[in-house]
Amino acid sequence: MLEVNRNPNINIFSYSEVKHVEGYVGNYDVTVEMKPRYIDPEKCNGCGACSEVCPVYTTNFFDENLGARKAIDISFGQAVPFLYDIQRNYCVECFSCVDACELKAIDFSQTPKEIEFKVGTIIIATGWDIYEPFGEYGYGEYDNVITQAQLERMLAPNGPLGGHVHRISDDKKLNEIVFIQCVGSRDTERTYCSAVCCMLALKNAKLLKDEFPDANITICYIDMRTNEKGFEEYYQKTKETGIRMIRGKVGEVREDPETKNVKVRVYSSLTDEIINIDADLVVLSTAALPSKGTEQIAKVLNLDMDTNGFLTESHFGLMPQETKTKGIFIAGFVQGPKDIAYAVSQARAAASKVAELTAPGVIDLEMITAEINEDLCIACGRCERECPKGAIKVVDNKAAQVSEVDCDGCGICSACCPTQAIDIRYYRDHQIFAEIKGLLEGG
Repeated sequence: MLEVNRNPNINIFSYSEVKHVEGYVGNYDVTVEMKPRYIDPEKCNGCGACSEVCPVYTTNFFDENLGARKAIDISFGQAVPFLYDIQRNYCVECFSCVDACELKAIDFSQTPKEIEFKVGTIIIATGWDIYEPFGEYGYGEYDNVITQAQLERMLAPNGPLGGHVHRISDDKKLNEIVFIQCVGSRDTERTYCSAVCCMLALKNAKLLKDEFPDANITICYIDMRTNEKGFEEYYQKTKETGIRMIRGKVGEVREDPETKNVKVRVYSSLTDEIINIDADLVVLSTAALPSKGTEQIAKVLNLDMDTNGFLTESHFGLMPQETKTKGIFIAGFVQGPKDIAYAVSQARAAASKVAELTAPGVIDLEMITAEINEDLCIACGRCERECPKGAIKVVDNKAAQVSEVDCDGCGICSACCPTQAIDIRYYRDHQIFAEIKGLLEGG
């Protein structure tokens, strides 16, 4: 991240949002709204004096709300760029930070600012969100039921607990830990697998076993999906540490009001028995969701989404980075659940596609595109609705207009036109009829 920040050819617009995009491949006009940090980025050097004097504490979203942060603070310890920001929802405007800042970097007068620039191509990598399973398995109701993401922050050396996990309710040492997989995924609402949960549970269970060697750790799963290089070996080594695997669905989770222990009832499909566990901590591996930014950028760029809210590619096998719009590519979780290695390889592939497209300085376009006969067009708009590339527009009830840059000559518009007002260049109707006639005469 530091190398990216120091690269003179890379501009980072952090704490910003893409509001509008117009144009076509090689010539996109992008409008970005920069949200106010109430900190002057040109003056702030990240000394932290402002945060030290701030009297207001709030929950830290980076620590999954398990830790605290000041109303003026950095997002996380390795943030790039290393700039503080003020959460105005919690700020009491005591102006202690203004007095403490020697560089006069605090600026409460800042407002959202729009920046416009041109780009030739776009890569979308909006990441993912985590499903919050409120009402399921006691999450949000019982103190000692947490998500895998929360456990990840608890195990992190820079997390709220400094890497030493204890029970949420009373700081008690952990003796019985239960992991529940596929919470919110692989069901009727979200049928897909989140791809990362099995290995994440195995990794965190192994870390807990290292810290609490005498603890009983159980993972309740539907299927243990360890299909990447070295994953199956990791799974086998994890089992050898004494971590118990139960293949089955958890039927009941309830809390003992006196001990705050969580009583878990699970059916094992392999041994055909019901197992009861009195757990100190229950960890839920929750579904991975497309980020909120995915839906927003899909609307801005007029891209297609699948039933689960992920962006769709041109072809899953042959063109997994391309979208329906030339010059716009996707990478990572925005397309669907995948692990780090898969996301990195797709990001590199998308970058290579961009380089291949833009390195020559000019873009070669295929001239086999749709043509509109304005005398026959009745501006019914059917071609605009059916075009998978969004290359045809009907404006003000006038004859349809074709963007030759976006059109790839698929012929769908020509087939659906009720007045035969659309031909495909080099594949016009009279040309095809002439070919057929020539073939019949030759026979």
